[in-house]
Amino acid sequence: MKLFYRHSGQGKPLIILHGLLGSSDNWFTLAKVFAEHYSVYLVDQRNHGQSPQSDDFNYKLLTEDLYGFINEHHLDKPHIIGHSMGGKTAMNFAVKYPNQLDSLIVVDIVPKQYPVHHDHILDGLHSINLQTLTSRNEADQVLSSLIPEPAVRQFLLKNLARTSDGKFEWKVNLQAIDNHIEEIGAGMQYSGTFTGPTLFINGTRSHYFKPGDEELIHSLFPSAEIFNLDAGHWIHAEKPKEFAETVLSFLKKV
Repeated sequence: MKLFYRHSGQGKPLIILHGLLGSSDNWFTLAKVFAEHYSVYLVDQRNHGQSPQSDDFNYKLLTEDLYGFINEHHLDKPHIIGHSMGGKTAMNFAVKYPNQLDSLIVVDIVPKQYPVHHDHILDGLHSINLQTLTSRNEADQVLSSLIPEPAVRQFLLKNLARTSDGKFEWKVNLQAIDNHIEEIGAGMQYSGTFTGPTLFINGTRSHYFKPGDEELIHSLFPSAEIFNLDAGHWIHAEKPKEFAETVLSFLKKV
């Protein structure tokens, strides 16, 4: 699958993978910072952004999509950053292809199974009638009954796009995500370890990282450093300056 991407900067390649219901758009600001030091590739994973859509959706496919992208663009041992779902993709890739990357940065996700907890979000998106929708404000009002946080609604509504006839459409494949949401909560798909330089950045106000997860992380990523930032799940959006400083400090040591 040929994935859509945006490229900036030069030097050592750095790939950034977004989370569920996100896209490369979410990383524009940080990409500018990283592009001062690296050749940055912002990638839309399948069923997201401008990448192709598919009925099939799981981490083995996402891992192979990433492998294909690296080969297609002849990227020599890139650094890989993955947030949430993108972090799971990156972890699976690192374990299956440990010699294909230089370092791994995982943002607010742990290599374990998570119970389905996006139900209300998917229900909210499905409740928006695209056939009659006239504006983003109207979509925001519909979502507000299920998703009270304005910042989360704003993030989700970035997936709305205008069609050539003035209607709206989703840039994400909602049906495929719905059908495979349990697989997106799945744990690691491959056995093995990645012993290369690894950084886990966790939000102290997020529910994705629990006490005791350190042991699981180090059993699969024995070189892992764990760094906490005072933020929720979207650390890079809430604390972009601190996040960039943390990433660049780690990469300089690598």
